[in-house]
Amino acid sequence: MQVTQTSSEGLKRDFTVVVEAAEIDSKVTEKLTTVGEQVRLPGFRPGKVPMSILRQRFGNQVMGEVLEEAVNECSQKALNDNDLRPAQQPKIEITKFDQGSDLEFTIEVEVMPEFEPMDFSKLKLEKLVADVEDSRVDEALTEIAGAQKNFKKVARNRKAKAGDAVLMDFLGKVDGVAFEGGAAEGHQLELGSGQFIPGFEDQLIGQKGGDEVEVNVTFPENYGAEHLAGKDAVFEVKIHEVQEAADVEIDDEFAQKLGLDDLEALKTAVRERIEADYGQLSRQTLKRNMLDALSDNHDFEVPPGMKQAEFDSIWEQFQKELERTGEKLEDQDQSEEELREEYGSIAERRVRLGLLLAEVGRINNIDVTTEEVQQAMLAQARNFPGQEQQIFQMFQQNPEMQNSLRAPIFEDKVVDFIAELADVKEKKVSFEELTADPDAEEEPKKKAPAKKKAAPKKKAAEDKEEAPKKKAAPKKKAAAKKKDD
Repeated sequence: MQVTQTSSEGLKRDFTVVVEAAEIDSKVTEKLTTVGEQVRLPGFRPGKVPMSILRQRFGNQVMGEVLEEAVNECSQKALNDNDLRPAQQPKIEITKFDQGSDLEFTIEVEVMPEFEPMDFSKLKLEKLVADVEDSRVDEALTEIAGAQKNFKKVARNRKAKAGDAVLMDFLGKVDGVAFEGGAAEGHQLELGSGQFIPGFEDQLIGQKGGDEVEVNVTFPENYGAEHLAGKDAVFEVKIHEVQEAADVEIDDEFAQKLGLDDLEALKTAVRERIEADYGQLSRQTLKRNMLDALSDNHDFEVPPGMKQAEFDSIWEQFQKELERTGEKLEDQDQSEEELREEYGSIAERRVRLGLLLAEVGRINNIDVTTEEVQQAMLAQARNFPGQEQQIFQMFQQNPEMQNSLRAPIFEDKVVDFIAELADVKEKKVSFEELTADPDAEEEPKKKAPAKKKAAPKKKAAEDKEEAPKKKAAPKKKAAAKKKDD
């Protein structure tokens, strides 16, 4: 094998590789010999099939396997011998090959840039922290109480309206025959909740306690029970009473209904939940400050292919958002050329920071364990009650889905590693300051937009950093600014 480097420009390397015909023929013969020992052909004992027949019957297939292996092995050897770390899959093109001649192919590869991460002990960062005020706990309790429905019988027997509940018995029939699951006694139904099939609840509005009514409905075509899908049904309904929503008292009894001992225990649980939320917000501000500082302290060339792939992802999501909102590119406050230039800068920053975090993880042996991925899979599965097992198995069987979980875990571990080394100062702020848009104060300084849409903020999506391989999903131009760090 002969490897010749034909180009070296920036992070791009080009090679020409020649594999001699004799080497290829030797590998073909070796493989055919193995085939001959295993194959059974009429008129020949195993291992006694002439090579000429083996070449005739299996030569093309074996030649394809040999060429593929030769290209892969030689390409890897060319990279190893030149101590190159490819940034992406090398582009390989066979330029010459005829039966009995040398194999010639080219390798185009972009390599990882060489850089040295800064001394993180010199990194000065600010972390915003906020105390949980009693008023925030009270607000949260009010929200929880508001989500709990509590109905009581109306003082006078009036007609039911949307938002009321009715206590009723019902019996459903299709073609005059009662069906399984179509009957209940003493059932409470909130009108407007959408618990029953379309049209059922609407026909109970205007009814009073003691009324008996026939409700005529049609089961949806996609109804879960196939024997009822698309069928007309009649429900015989007897309404016992109409109930109206009542305020929920936030007391010990309320806390006990939620599975806690008393109101103080509920307040403690709510406070801890809010503190955890505040902690996540604090971490996000710290991470944002860290990424800004890392970007300011590192300036190295990024592989063009990686930058282009990141840009394509951002631009694709931008166009999808325009389609979703019905907007047009010309409605934006910047020209397409200006938008592409700014998104190009954003893509370059993302790639650079991704490479930096990956390198920090590599040289410090930071890795994501199987247990951590499994925990993330379980967390994702719990988001789908009743389907936990199916979701977990789906992740187990899909390596790409597992990588989508592994990437943010890796990023968080690297960020935590850097934070441990950095000089981090906490700053006490209010809840409003903790949740404020860090760029909002810049808005009054901007001039009114010349077109329909406001100009994208200067840093836009560049502040939405991600682990390597995790793709961005910016909303139109300005929406790309949304932070997920």
